[in-house]
Amino acid sequence: MTKVTMTVNGKAVSGDVEGRTLLVDFLRSDLRLTGTHVGCDTSQCGACVVHVDGKAVKSCTMFAIEADGAEVATIEGQANADGSLNVIQQAFQDHHGLQCGFCTPGMVMSAAALLKENPTPSEAEIREYLEGNICRCTGYHNIVKAIMAASGQDVEVIAAE
Repeated sequence: MTKVTMTVNGKAVSGDVEGRTLLVDFLRSDLRLTGTHVGCDTSQCGACVVHVDGKAVKSCTMFAIEADGAEVATIEGQANADGSLNVIQQAFQDHHGLQCGFCTPGMVMSAAALLKENPTPSEAEIREYLEGNICRCTGYHNIVKAIMAASGQDVEVIAAE
C-alpha cells in the first residue's frame, strides 16, 4: 500500500492505495465521490473525466498514485459556493443537454475544460472537443447547445441535425 495525498475539490485528502488503484476508483470508493462515473473501463466513453492540475483527464486511465500531490476537481466541486448550479450545469438543464444523466458529469467536466481553454468555441470546435465523450441518449445536439449557451453565445446559430 502507498499513501497518496491530494487536494480534491479544495479539500486535502489522503488514503492508502494499491499501486494498481485507478484514480476513478479512489475517488468513488475511498472518497465516496460517486459523481464521476465508470462507463466503459477502456477510456472511450469519457464518463470519468475529472480535472487534474487544471487539465481534463479520464480518471480510468490514471493511477491514484499519479495524482499524489495534485489538485483534483470532480463534478461534485463544480457547483457554486452556495450550492446552486454553475453556469455550465445550469445550461445543461436549461437546454436539455442530458437525458439519463450517466454521461453528464464527464460532459460537464469536459465542457469546463474546453471553455477554460477556448471561452467562445464554435459548434465544430465543441463537437471535436467532445469526441472522447459518448452519450447514448441525446444525440449531442442539446449538449452542444448547452455549451454554446454557457459560453454566452447564441444557441440559435447551431445547425439542425
